[in-house]
Amino acid sequence: MPLIYPYEPWRFKHDRHHAKTNMLIEDTAWQPVWQKEIESSPFLRKAIIFGYGPIRPWMSIAHWLIWHFDLKKFRPNEVPRVKISLACVFAFMAIGWPLIILKSGLAGWFKFWFMPWMVYHFWMSTFTMVHHTAPHIPFKSSEEWNAAQAQLNGTVHCNYPQWIEILCHDINVHVPHHISPRIPSYNLRAAYDSIKQNWGKYVNEANWNWRLMKTILTRCHVYDKERYYVPFDELAPQESQPIKFLRKFMPDYA
Repeated sequence: MPLIYPYEPWRFKHDRHHAKTNMLIEDTAWQPVWQKEIESSPFLRKAIIFGYGPIRPWMSIAHWLIWHFDLKKFRPNEVPRVKISLACVFAFMAIGWPLIILKSGLAGWFKFWFMPWMVYHFWMSTFTMVHHTAPHIPFKSSEEWNAAQAQLNGTVHCNYPQWIEILCHDINVHVPHHISPRIPSYNLRAAYDSIKQNWGKYVNEANWNWRLMKTILTRCHVYDKERYYVPFDELAPQESQPIKFLRKFMPDYA
């Protein structure tokens, strides 16, 4: 509840993400931008470019807002459970926030709730973005999509510093989780070793570094069937200053 992240909406959409991984429109995680979206209005175009550029490591906030609070996005049989989760979240906001402000003021709310919340979303965005975004991994239409290929070849295993992997219970070992979400965290590495032995040529593996982040933030933007992704500055060069800034000033070392 302190994260104001409603559990049941997350569970339903997480299940859909696993069922439709890397399927255009249907997947709920890290869809590429459609060209018609950046052509719709100057304001929306600038917002999307900024969102998928400099503030992309916090875009899980947009995902949280879009996917978890709109009852129209859920099946009728899911709505009652969604409402209970939303009630819990709103109850925390109605009770917890005033108590924090009462005891420590707005500055205390900012330091003790808002900033930790932003750190959480940086963690959430960065991990899931790296899991599901790479220049060579396509999103496909439902007609072309293959479930086995999407789960095995459509996700990325990323190696982080060991202390991060320990702290996050091997969340970076993501391929086994997509093949079977029931694998517990303590068995993910053994499962991944088996996958590499048997299906290694299909596995995507990367090391987390500046070059990886720079590639995602400056190249993986607009959907293209042949190229998979087209950078914003190829389609809207005048409004793509945030992307040009990242390309110029982000380090490029691995």
